[in-house]
Amino acid sequence: MRKEDLRVTVDIANTQGPEDRTLVAEFPVLPPNPYDSTIVGVGTASSSTSFSQQDLLDTFAISDPKIRSVFLNSAIGRRFLDLPLPAQDGTPSPETQADLLDRHKRLAVDMGMRALQACLDDAGATVADIRHLCCVTSTGFLTPGLSALLIRELGIDRHCSRSDIVGMGCNAGLNALNVVSSWSVANPGELAVVLCAEACSAAYVLDSTMRTAVVNSLFGDGAAAVAVVGRPVGSSSGASGHPRILKFASCIIPDAIGAMRYDWDSDQNRFSFFLDPQIPYVVGAHAEIVADRLLANTGLLRSDIAHWIVHAGGKKVIDAVMVNLGLNRHEVRHTTGVLRDYGNVSSGSFLFSYERLQQERVTVPGDYGVLMTMGPGSTIETALIQW
Repeated sequence: MRKEDLRVTVDIANTQGPEDRTLVAEFPVLPPNPYDSTIVGVGTASSSTSFSQQDLLDTFAISDPKIRSVFLNSAIGRRFLDLPLPAQDGTPSPETQADLLDRHKRLAVDMGMRALQACLDDAGATVADIRHLCCVTSTGFLTPGLSALLIRELGIDRHCSRSDIVGMGCNAGLNALNVVSSWSVANPGELAVVLCAEACSAAYVLDSTMRTAVVNSLFGDGAAAVAVVGRPVGSSSGASGHPRILKFASCIIPDAIGAMRYDWDSDQNRFSFFLDPQIPYVVGAHAEIVADRLLANTGLLRSDIAHWIVHAGGKKVIDAVMVNLGLNRHEVRHTTGVLRDYGNVSSGSFLFSYERLQQERVTVPGDYGVLMTMGPGSTIETALIQW
């Protein structure tokens, strides 16, 4: 490429003197990036013990009919949770915030290692291939972060670059994928991994209030990892079953900033998660806006999207997204299946659904897909991918 092909000249008329004089300013024009980011592997893991909704009601002797209804009408069959056994009198065993932080660390490291290894196996890679590790969690705080702990536990190269995203909630997996996708394009051929590890058991508050009942009926433990590599634009990623990441779009709803939050509960003396009952309607009302923004200037319509991977945020959230985007039950089958089998596993939920889609082997080269997550902010994150 010639030097002059990379520059633009702009004529600026100067009329201050007796004669018009033209100043020429030159600005460099960067060539289009020859690489894009490709998803090459995915893996998931959960904690060791599962409970049906009825199991949980029985274990903690929940008799309030309104709370029982929340559990039993959640469209959730089973969830994986690591919970303390009740005391001899049947009441929940007391735990301090320190106990919960210890549980978060133990579960996040254990599930994280297993999800990461499953992802590497799917990608045909090893820990020695990892050049960037981004860890996501919102169910506990660790310093040093989860990425440092996993590098030590798995023997990952200590020169591996890393990042930790903490406190962004259920939408954070796509926030992380956005960042790491850019890293992979800037470092073509190098393997980067996003790991979402959410020990929702460590965010449980066991009391008789409706506030905690909604949360306790919904969330489960889970970790999910996705591997990406920067590859030349136009490489045949779709033929190998690996989609390219084409575009991201976000929408934050500042008026609903307090609708989803994890804050201090003075009565319980620990952190507690809060979900506003209006969240499904807030998310649904904005899903169309961000989806249209994602597809703007692509020439695509929503009807051109063959695969929808939506965060398993809860039955009402999924229904609201379906109605506002005009989706049918088949198009969100993976989302509803993950909700049924795992509950809401927060930031990694969409990767559990993506893994199921990949295991179906129904995608064909050229297919488009949309990834959509939602969480505190209130925020909706999206990504456009193509096989």
